Amino acid sequence: MTRKLDRRQFIAATGAVGLAGLAGCSGGGGEETTTTESGGEETTTAAEETTTESGGTGGEETRLSWHAGGTGGTYYPLSNEFKSVVEAQTDFTLQVQSTGASVENVGSLARGDADFALIQNDVAYFARNGEGIEAFQGNAVENLRGVATLYPETIHLVTLADTGIETPSDLSGATINTGDLGSGTQVNATQILEALGISDYSEQNTGFSQASDQLKNGDIDAAFVVGGWPVGAIEELAATEDVRIVPIEGDNRQAVKDAAPFYADDEVPSGTYGLENPAPTVSVQAMIATNAEQPESTVESVTSAIFENVDELTIKTEFISKESAQDGMSIELHPGAQAYFG
Repeated sequence: MTRKLDRRQFIAATGAVGLAGLAGCSGGGGEETTTTESGGEETTTAAEETTTESGGTGGEETRLSWHAGGTGGTYYPLSNEFKSVVEAQTDFTLQVQSTGASVENVGSLARGDADFALIQNDVAYFARNGEGIEAFQGNAVENLRGVATLYPETIHLVTLADTGIETPSDLSGATINTGDLGSGTQVNATQILEALGISDYSEQNTGFSQASDQLKNGDIDAAFVVGGWPVGAIEELAATEDVRIVPIEGDNRQAVKDAAPFYADDEVPSGTYGLENPAPTVSVQAMIATNAEQPESTVESVTSAIFENVDELTIKTEFISKESAQDGMSIELHPGAQAYFG
């Protein structure tokens, strides 16, 4: 049910979800896998029990849990491409799980439910330093470690042509899907709307795929989607609807960049989603993260497998490279990644 957004209630709710995700950080693997519905997408919230083998990897765990994002975004299909490469090049098996993305994934890494995960670099910074997001304030995730940055995470402010929304100011009084509660998308949406001076709106919280359905059905007026273009859920929407990406440019773009140090200039190119013209906006960075408990050799092997075989990938290959993999790295690097990148 749509409800009018109260800023303090919204932030408090986000904090509660994040704190719940970080609770029990001393726990490890071996929990029973459960699935829940999050924004219409099946998400796995606890890692399956891992198995160990002696031999090929010196007795280390050979089954690794890799937490991605919603199935309608970029994290999930890219993570499955990483899985193919890593399994072909090493003795490791990657178990890729669909999740609510960045904030949830930080909690999974902290608890040891995930061995690797994709997160946003801004969320990584907030988590490691215990600031910025209510969930992390006073609860710094001290075992969070960086592996590599990957590609710009473009902020898509999506609407349909028949809504009449052409600029951010048109969002006043609108119903907006800000992303899964506690996700990096929701964090970005909150920051951006506040920076743009938009406070009068109704809020919905789902993943990308359900947000697309809500736009198509007229249940919402706009949605925030954060991911490298083209995002699958928006492509599917554009196949049947006249999609519009609301531009964030000029003074509005500067206001967003002034609000947080992680935002950079970006644009969605013409032709993407059927756009006639480029749509100026802002972006953060996607990155691979792990935890301090991962053996150095494990992280080095996984990192090497990915970055020595980028030619085996099909998603975001114009951005992913060994040379750029430390651009925008916002937290301490894991020793295994340091051993590979030098």
